[in-house]
Amino acid sequence: MRIANLAGRLVLVTATGAVDVEEASRGRFGPDPTAVYRDWRDFTAWAASADLPDGTPLDETLLGAPVPEPGQIFAIGLNYREHATESGLDFPVEPPVFTKFRTSLTGPYGELALPGDTVDWEAELVVVIGREARHVAAADAWAYVAGLTVGQDYSERTRQLLPPAPQFSLGKSFPGFAPIGPVVVTPDEFPDPGNLEIGCSIDGEQVQKARTGDLIFSVPVLIERLSAVLPLQPGDLIFTGTPSGVGGGRNPKRFLVAGEEVVTWVEGIGQLRQRCVPGIPYTTAS
Repeated sequence: MRIANLAGRLVLVTATGAVDVEEASRGRFGPDPTAVYRDWRDFTAWAASADLPDGTPLDETLLGAPVPEPGQIFAIGLNYREHATESGLDFPVEPPVFTKFRTSLTGPYGELALPGDTVDWEAELVVVIGREARHVAAADAWAYVAGLTVGQDYSERTRQLLPPAPQFSLGKSFPGFAPIGPVVVTPDEFPDPGNLEIGCSIDGEQVQKARTGDLIFSVPVLIERLSAVLPLQPGDLIFTGTPSGVGGGRNPKRFLVAGEEVVTWVEGIGQLRQRCVPGIPYTTAS
């Protein structure tokens, strides 16, 4: 299945267009794009057997974040070896975890307001949890995944790394710093959901390209390690880390400027597109 948020309503994206879930299920499932993950088993059973009507044309300008109100957002740092190397850091022995606050979530297309002059890009595969996971073994972890989507972990590096104690979550949570979409795709849609091409370009110049099979901590291992500490809930998101090629790892460093367009993609899912515009500068203690 390919699942989307169309103007705030849950839809299935089919070969004929967008099918409104509440209408097609005659009210069995509501319109909330996030709530469906709490009823994921019944929803997938219904979708597999339902005689769906033809869809309406999909207006991409109306697509929002496919999971707009997750209970928890986990983000993983240094999860590709070449990215750890370009960051000048050792390979982690446990996944480095931070969060992106929920108000940074946005849909797949639109403007990215730059609050400073050191905003960086980080293409990411994002996992959507489909059932409560607690002490889950890696071998069983894919059964807890509802689907995969594309994400960007935009980062204001100066704010993120402000001494003496870096604050990753704040530096990565300005409004619009967590676009996801355009759809959530269930794992059974992929020949190998653990090995997908991922990349990012700026004004047509490719700046990142890798495969998710290169993750230091794979999707199943991330679920195992996170669920060993706390329960993962339906609808939670996991940003799985970014490949090498970020602006802060370059010499000289390169950051986003107004007017540039950032395109992020994951094989079999789709693209995000953001046009950079001037934002309101943030302030810190002088």
